[in-house]
Amino acid sequence: MTAATPAFDLDYTLDILVRLLDTPSPTGFTDAAIALIRKEVEALGITPQRTRKGALTWEVPGNGKGHVTFSGHTDTLGAMVKGIKPNGRLLLSMLGGYEWTTVEGEDVQVHTQSGRVITGTVVNIRQSTHVHGAALRELKREAAVMEVRLDERAASAAETRSLGIGVGDFVSLDARPRVTAAGYIKSRHLDNKAAVAIFLAVTRELVKNPSAKTVAFHVTTYEEVGHGAATGIPPHTDELIAVDMAAVGEGQTSSEHCVTLCVADSGGPYDHALGNRLRAAAQAAGLDLRVDLYPFYASDGTAAWRAGGDYPVALIGPGVDASHAYERMHTDALRDTAALMLAYLNSGVAGDGAKSVAQN
Repeated sequence: MTAATPAFDLDYTLDILVRLLDTPSPTGFTDAAIALIRKEVEALGITPQRTRKGALTWEVPGNGKGHVTFSGHTDTLGAMVKGIKPNGRLLLSMLGGYEWTTVEGEDVQVHTQSGRVITGTVVNIRQSTHVHGAALRELKREAAVMEVRLDERAASAAETRSLGIGVGDFVSLDARPRVTAAGYIKSRHLDNKAAVAIFLAVTRELVKNPSAKTVAFHVTTYEEVGHGAATGIPPHTDELIAVDMAAVGEGQTSSEHCVTLCVADSGGPYDHALGNRLRAAAQAAGLDLRVDLYPFYASDGTAAWRAGGDYPVALIGPGVDASHAYERMHTDALRDTAALMLAYLNSGVAGDGAKSVAQN
């Protein structure tokens, strides 16, 4: 956080973030999270719109011309029940891209068709070192050897089915959110509930102090499987800025304490001119903006462009360590991501995407 960072309600942001993290929303099972977001938006006197695909969009009118849309997603990694084994345990099918090693030992919830929620743990078929010895260390973690051990008397397929569990039930991973005294936030699913919490905090600021441009927020529900923002972006959008996690790790410039501008990912480069306008806004606001590339990454911006979106797209976000595992970030990155969004909206050039295309 810098001295130039504008007002930002950190307490509110952390409160809504933890509540979102504690609300299961694997891809395809996001209604509860969307309902929570809708309630927060309506409390600000704004009526959001739900798309037929399940996304949520709301707008804050500006004082002039132009329209900027920020897109983020509330769907998370998770799984579905692929099968019920003879021993009563569950086979899983992944939702989203992660490694089985990152969820081994994790608590889960199985969401049955009746509404009953049954807890369990992801284990492998040779979980005990005292029973299997070296065979445990040599076991390759893949779908066939991973299973859910239910916290119920379920030692046969029939007993498991009697609980109401069936193929196709959604399985959510326990987020386990923690906020430390040093300002770190540890949790699964900071990707991308951190961005949604920032959207709500920025919306609160814009309601009090509108920008020159009309600002839309589009929260998608299928980003983790690649097509979240393929539909639903407001048709009058001049610029689309996707807000998602910035992956921290060896060989990257991103930091848990900073906001990042991603200039290219697996879908190729983002709009250069829009990226430069964001860089200029960050510099004017005194923000430590990191610039990075992610070769194994795609965003809602990628999906929107591939679906034919005719507007410049950029990607920004707070730095997150251990992406798609048990993640961590610092409140500094929350603040600076919100600060960059507000600085850009107040820069005098936001929403001029069509003009910049004509000039280039």
